[in-house]
Amino acid sequence: MRRIGFSTGALAYSDFRRARAILVRKGIYIVELSALRMSEMRPLIDALDALDMTAFDYVAVHAPSEFPDGEEQRVAECLETVRQKGWSLIVHAEAIRDYALWRSFGDSLCVENADKRKRTGRTARELSRIFQQLPAASFCFDIGHARQVDPTMTEAYLMLRDLGSRLRQVHVSEVSADSRHDVISLGSIFAFRRVAHLIPAHVPLILETPVDEEGIERQVNAAAEALPTSGGQPAVPLRDLAPMPLTW
Repeated sequence: MRRIGFSTGALAYSDFRRARAILVRKGIYIVELSALRMSEMRPLIDALDALDMTAFDYVAVHAPSEFPDGEEQRVAECLETVRQKGWSLIVHAEAIRDYALWRSFGDSLCVENADKRKRTGRTARELSRIFQQLPAASFCFDIGHARQVDPTMTEAYLMLRDLGSRLRQVHVSEVSADSRHDVISLGSIFAFRRVAHLIPAHVPLILETPVDEEGIERQVNAAAEALPTSGGQPAVPLRDLAPMPLTW
């Protein structure tokens, strides 16, 4: 059975406390605390010691997607708290400019593959150059980004083939042509299944699909349908997902 959770940013924009409470009510204990914007980072980090995360089986923190010039060292120092807690720290490949600042995070640093807007980290080859600079880092595979960059899922396959030993977690969502996260479509389900066998069952799936509390169960089921474990049974029959738009 897949371990499936949510990014707090998908459930409650900039309100990680509310998102955490929603997940506890739903009995979901896999979470990524989102500080995707610089303005969100310090409030989240300052709250961590008082934030009760003991019920959660897996916790990650998503660093800001970009840093102002001259701020990278301050960001890395601020996020050191995440490493001390033993949680995963998700960082966009393009955001890293000074590799020396991040090597001390070891495998807590989890580099995410990029969408097509970015200048690097979009392909297996580009990622390999980054991991040469960060040999201990782990990998956050964003399957929606990979499909947007290459709808044939060839790049997704190459990433998982080459970086599978580093795989720490998977981001799951539909990613539109303009790089917005959306709910999982039937087209995504069919595409994601092509590489599902390369994702071990123990690796947590983090949904980045923007939904309200009532939509959580449907997206969890869709993720399980898209990424079944070897020999597992689908969470819901495909006919129940038919109303979702078919997009390729």
